[in-house]
Amino acid sequence: MKVAVLIPCYNEAKTIAKVVADYRAALPEADIYVYDNNSSDGTDRIAREAGAIVRYETRQGKGNVIRTMFREITADCYLMIDGDDTYPCENAREMVDLVLQKNVDMVVGDRLSATYFTENKRPFHNLGNRVVRGLVNSFFEGDITDIMTGYRAFSYQFVKSFPVLSKGFEIETEMTIHALDKNLSVKSIPVEYRDRPDGSESKLNTYSDGFKVLRTIVRLLKEYKPLRFFGWLALAALVLAAVLFAPVLVEYLQTGLVPRFPTLIVSGVCATVSLLLLVCGLILDTVAKKHRQLFEINLNVLNLLHSKEKE
Repeated sequence: MKVAVLIPCYNEAKTIAKVVADYRAALPEADIYVYDNNSSDGTDRIAREAGAIVRYETRQGKGNVIRTMFREITADCYLMIDGDDTYPCENAREMVDLVLQKNVDMVVGDRLSATYFTENKRPFHNLGNRVVRGLVNSFFEGDITDIMTGYRAFSYQFVKSFPVLSKGFEIETEMTIHALDKNLSVKSIPVEYRDRPDGSESKLNTYSDGFKVLRTIVRLLKEYKPLRFFGWLALAALVLAAVLFAPVLVEYLQTGLVPRFPTLIVSGVCATVSLLLLVCGLILDTVAKKHRQLFEINLNVLNLLHSKEKE
């Protein structure tokens, strides 16, 4: 069984050598890939000297790096970590074994159930993680304890069937929603989290990247659960139509007159928009279900091809 350790990096010269050494000791049979994303501090040179296989992705953004990683590397299990030495290697073997022996499609290294809230020194990151976790689990009927962790293990079928659309840090949210929507096997295990060492700076912008994550959740809700998305919009339009129509109706019942025609017209437009939104949701929901059916068929083909590759 081939194991690949994937490390997307951007200016991690202070920590990358230790990360490579730690995971080589934890998984001596694994190939360790460092994908350098336009680093200017010699991260690629240090990683190569530490024994990693170094490759490059010039399009800036973690999502772009992971897209290239998933496309270029073939393995039976993929372990994805960050190059900032915040994730301990002690959990690596357990995560890989869950994929290889228990057929789990995605193993989530759960920081939030362990030391994240005490180790992380950025309070808005703590709040953001709670908000994103609540939204994703509510919208997509999941029970994932850490949505935005960068410590994950994947099966071959997950990696080769996952359509990477995000360019930046919202990629972890996209992975989680994809797994929930496609009913893939997901397991979370608590992992210790260490804050970045002194001199190592986070590339995550609390506000701009946080907004991108929330936008990704809304976009994927529209694409994966269109009936719920458009149904809520239809309900809002219907409520507005009812609020506008109610006083007109009361006045008509009392006097037999309809003096406020503009209000009646706007109410009718809102009711029509509500009906159109509902119809859009119903049509797109049928399309989304068809896509899930095709996804299952494609998984069967993918697994067949992978079995032939290993023969």
